[in-house]
Amino acid sequence: MDSGPRLTPRADRCSPGAPLRLAGILLVFSTSGGPVRAQQTAAPVPSLRAGRLSGPLKLDGRLDEALWRCADSIASLTQVTPVEGGPAASRTVIKVLANDREMVFGIVAYGAPGIPITSFTKARDTDPGDEDYVGLVLDTFRDGRSGYVFSVNPTGARMDGLVVRQGEGTDASWDAIWEARTVRDGNTWSAEIRIPIRSLIFRPGLTSWGFNVQRQVKANLELSRWAGAEQQSQPTQTSRAGLLEGLPAFELGMGLSARPSLEVGAGHPTPGADLDGTIHPSLDITQRIGTNVLGSLTANTDFAETEVDTRRTNFTRFPLFFPEKRSFFLEGKDIFDFGPNLGEDLIPFFTRRIGLLSGTSVPLRVGTKLNGRSGQSNFGALITRTGDVDGLVHAQTMGALRVRQNVFHESSVGAIATFGDPQGRGGAWTGGLDAIYHTSRFRGDKNLTVGAWGTVTRRDDLVGGRTAFGALIDYPNDVWDIAFSTKRIGEGYDPSLGFVPRQGVQLFHLGLNYQPRPHRWNIRQMFFEQDYVLATSLTGQWQSYQAFLAPLNWRFEGGDRIEANVIPQGERLDAPFAVADTVVIPPGAYQFVRYRLEAEFAARRTVAGTATWRFGRFYGGRLDQLQLEGDWKPSSSFILQFTGEHNIGRLPTGDFVTTLIGVRALLNFSPDLNVSSFVQYDTDSKSVGTNTRLRWSFRPEGDLFVVYNHNLQELADRWRLESNQLLAKVQYAFRY
Repeated sequence: MDSGPRLTPRADRCSPGAPLRLAGILLVFSTSGGPVRAQQTAAPVPSLRAGRLSGPLKLDGRLDEALWRCADSIASLTQVTPVEGGPAASRTVIKVLANDREMVFGIVAYGAPGIPITSFTKARDTDPGDEDYVGLVLDTFRDGRSGYVFSVNPTGARMDGLVVRQGEGTDASWDAIWEARTVRDGNTWSAEIRIPIRSLIFRPGLTSWGFNVQRQVKANLELSRWAGAEQQSQPTQTSRAGLLEGLPAFELGMGLSARPSLEVGAGHPTPGADLDGTIHPSLDITQRIGTNVLGSLTANTDFAETEVDTRRTNFTRFPLFFPEKRSFFLEGKDIFDFGPNLGEDLIPFFTRRIGLLSGTSVPLRVGTKLNGRSGQSNFGALITRTGDVDGLVHAQTMGALRVRQNVFHESSVGAIATFGDPQGRGGAWTGGLDAIYHTSRFRGDKNLTVGAWGTVTRRDDLVGGRTAFGALIDYPNDVWDIAFSTKRIGEGYDPSLGFVPRQGVQLFHLGLNYQPRPHRWNIRQMFFEQDYVLATSLTGQWQSYQAFLAPLNWRFEGGDRIEANVIPQGERLDAPFAVADTVVIPPGAYQFVRYRLEAEFAARRTVAGTATWRFGRFYGGRLDQLQLEGDWKPSSSFILQFTGEHNIGRLPTGDFVTTLIGVRALLNFSPDLNVSSFVQYDTDSKSVGTNTRLRWSFRPEGDLFVVYNHNLQELADRWRLESNQLLAKVQYAFRY
C-alpha cells in the first residue's frame, strides 16, 4: 500500500554543494514590497523563495523527489473563518520550484483529526467553492490589481481564471495550458501543479511576483490563507499578497504558439432537411512580444466545443445576459473590462455581439488581437472580420481598443473605443472613459471603491440622447457591505457591440448589508440585507422599483442556509407585455409585493441543493414560482444535477402554467476525460434539447471534443425532430 503524501525528514539534505536546510518551514518576513510593489505598508509582507528546478520531476502528486528538499516552504496558513487570525485546524504546506521554462507548486494538505475530505468532481472548471481545494494567486506584474488564479481539489479537478474588478472577483472563463496531479491518503492529500511560463504574461525583469494561497476545508467550512488573512478581503486582492522571490530569468523561446483545429460533423439543421455534412478547419496563433505582450490571430473561430446556454424563464421585459465562452475572446478579457462594477445594466463592449446575431451563428473568418501590460499601462486591441450569412447579414469588420493606466496604489483611469456593427449599419462607433479609485487600506484595513464613467455611441440610425454615464461608491467588507451607484442611459444609447437591456432611464441602486458572525446558536453568519433599485425616465417619472429585504438569512456552521425575503416592487408599462403565449399584461402602473422562502442544503453533502418558493401578487394577479436545484454525488466519477422550475400565474387577463426542467449527468473518468450530458425541456417552446459533450485532454496542449445536439419539438401532440448535429473537434497547440 502506498504511504501517500509525506514530507522529508529533518535530517535529509539537499543535493551536493547546497547548504543544509531544514525540511520544516522557513517563513521570511519583509517590511518592504520592493521598488515596484503596488503599495508600501508598515505591516510585514510574508515571502517565500522558489527553489531551483534543476532536474526532471515526475508530476504524480507526491513530493518525494530530492528537489523538494531544497525548497523553502510555507509551514501553514492562517485561519480566515471561522476564527479570523487563528491557527488553521488543518495544516497546509506549500513549496515552489522554478526553472527558466516552468514553475511547479507542491502542496501537502493535512487533515485535522475527524475532519474528512470533501471532494466529488474531477471535471475541469467546476466551482471550487463547493468542495475542498487549494488555490494559488499569482500577480505577475506586481501591480496589485491583476493576476492569475489556479486551484485544484483532492481528486484533481482544475480551475483557472483571471483576477477582475480590482481583485474583488475571478473570471473563470479563461483557460490556460497547465497540469496537476493529486494523491490522497486518509484525510490528507497532496498535489503537484506544473505551469509553463508560456501560459502567463508578466512584467520583464522581475525576480519576485505577488503570491497568495488559500485553502478551503468544506467539512468544517474552514478557510485559511497565507497573506491578507482577513474576512473582509479576498485572496484575489493582490495588493494584499505576499511575495514569491528568487525567480529565475525566464526563457520563452520564440514565444510562438500555433493551435490548428479540425471540426467535422453532420446533422439535420431543420425539420425534414437532408443530412448536411461539414468540415471546418480553424487556426489560432499567438506570438509573444516580449514577456508582457501577446498578439493573437484566429481564423474560422466557432462555438463548437462550448456548452449550450442554459434555458431560463424570463418574467421581465428585458433581454437575458449570457456570457462569452470562446477562447479567442477570453484571453486578456480582464483588460477590456470597463467601468466600476457596471454589472449587466450596461456593457459597452460585449464580444458575443461578434459572431452571433439573433441567435444565429455568424462565421468569424479572421480576428486579430493584441493585449498586454507595459509599465503601469494596460492595453488591448481587437479587429475581426465576419462572413456572409444568406438572408441575414453581409460580411462585417468590427473591433475595439482599450487602454487603462494604473494610478496611485490600486487605482486606474482608462478609455475604450469600438467600431463596426454586426448588422452592417453605418457610422457605428462607441467611446468611453472610466476612472476607479480603490484602496484596501481605508480606515486601516477596509476596502473602498469610488468610480465614475461615461460613454457616447453613434450610428446612422440612432436618434435621441446617445450618451451614458454614472458613478459608484462601494464599501465591500465582511461585516458591513454598503454600495450606492447611479447610471443615466440616453434614449438613443444603443452601442452596436455592447449589451444594454434598457435605454432612456436613470438607474439608482443602494445596498445596505449587515453581516455579523455571532459564533453561537450554530450560526456561522447572519445576513441582514436591504437592496433598493429605482429606475426612472430621464424626466424623473418612475418606471420600475424594487426593494429586496432579507430579515432572515442565516448560514449555519454545517453550511446549510435558510432565507426569507420581502420584495415590494412596481412596474410602469408603456406597451403591452406578454408573460406567456396567451397572457398579455396591458399598459399601466402596477405595484405589488412578492415573497421568497429558500432553504439550501450544504454542498459538502452527497445530496445537496436549494429549494425556493417565490409567491405573492403579480401585475394585479398572483404568481407562484417553485424552483429546485439539486446535486446527487455518489462518487467523483458520476454526478447528477437537476434544475426545475414550475410557474403558476393567475392574472386578470388570463392564467398560465409553465415548466422548465434541466438534467445534467457528469461522467468523470479522470481529470482529463469527462462526459457531460445536458437535457432541457420547457413548456413555452414545447421542445426538448440535449447537449452531450465529451472532452478529452490527451495532452496539456491538446484536446478532443465530441458534441452531439438533439432537439425535439411537440406539435399537435406529436414529437418531431427539430434538428440534430454530431460534431468532433480536435485541437493541438504547438509551442516554439
